[in-house]
Amino acid sequence: MSERHDHLYDRFANFPALHAAARRAVRGKRKKPGASAFFVNLETELLRLERELQLQTYRPGRYITIEVRDPKRRIVSAAPFRDRVVHHALCAAIEPIFERGFIANSYANRKGKGTHNAVAAYERYRDRHAHVLRCDIYRYFPSIDHEILKAVFRRRIACERTLWLMDRIVDGSNLQEPVHLHFADDNLFTPFERRRGLPIGNLTSQFFANLYLDGFDHFASEVLRAPYVRYVDDFALFHDDPAVLAGWRDRIARYLEGRRLKLHPRKTRMCATAEPSEFLGLVLVSKGWRRLPEDNVHRFRNRLRGLRDRWRAGAVITAEQIEQRVRAWIAHAEHANTWRLRHAIFADGWFDPACEA
Repeated sequence: MSERHDHLYDRFANFPALHAAARRAVRGKRKKPGASAFFVNLETELLRLERELQLQTYRPGRYITIEVRDPKRRIVSAAPFRDRVVHHALCAAIEPIFERGFIANSYANRKGKGTHNAVAAYERYRDRHAHVLRCDIYRYFPSIDHEILKAVFRRRIACERTLWLMDRIVDGSNLQEPVHLHFADDNLFTPFERRRGLPIGNLTSQFFANLYLDGFDHFASEVLRAPYVRYVDDFALFHDDPAVLAGWRDRIARYLEGRRLKLHPRKTRMCATAEPSEFLGLVLVSKGWRRLPEDNVHRFRNRLRGLRDRWRAGAVITAEQIEQRVRAWIAHAEHANTWRLRHAIFADGWFDPACEA
């Protein structure tokens, strides 16, 4: 059994740790109203947080929810800035404990990993095997079961006060979109009685979501012994024999049911690795060639047209804001073979790669 860690709470529920957490939380958000207001009275706010944590009277605030439709419809939740400070402080203390047990091929929300390293790992396995099983979990964040997640916490954490805070953050999650799934031994009302769902947008949600599938990572890599890559709920397994992959798919489905999760019926499919395959926002073709999905390019062209229209109409938007939004897309596009595409889109403009060369 893995070692359980105690005496963690005082490592992060103190003024210096909260001050460092506030500095991390404010990166890139200093101009946001919530962050600005917090930093105007920084010492007072941190002392209040420290007192609430030490007395265990801390309660998460109310989330602001935003519906995002690009690239797909989902609900993104923004926690108050003071809660984000607590999230950063907590994760700094507990992440190293769990990180040591994560497998190498889990790439989400980990230092030195990320989407582009996951894509590179996918390509390495693709070039060695004839077939791939591409999997996606149906409505993953809204489906995460609170009771199961809390049990996962307790396998490595023994500190009762730290567990109290982790539980409080989970219990403070706002309502997510409903997922009415039934599993073995459920009655008609079970899906409505069990609390589920983590808010997309929290640092803790990203970490907890990764942790929730850590047992599955070990199942796939150590029990199935599969060449395997995962990024959040998007994962792939490789083999030369499609019958082996079909067997793995059945065993994966049974394992995930124990986590009250189901494979996405439309996004889970098996195909030859010689075929172009979309993975983490890139279409991967043989011999290392990559391109962007057509819908990604279409959405960006529409977004760029909207920015141009606002600029020409004299709307309140600065060149800095335009550059920030466009550069974010370019940073992703540069990981594919898109020089000609970017040249065609920007055509002698600000971001034409021919002009920047």
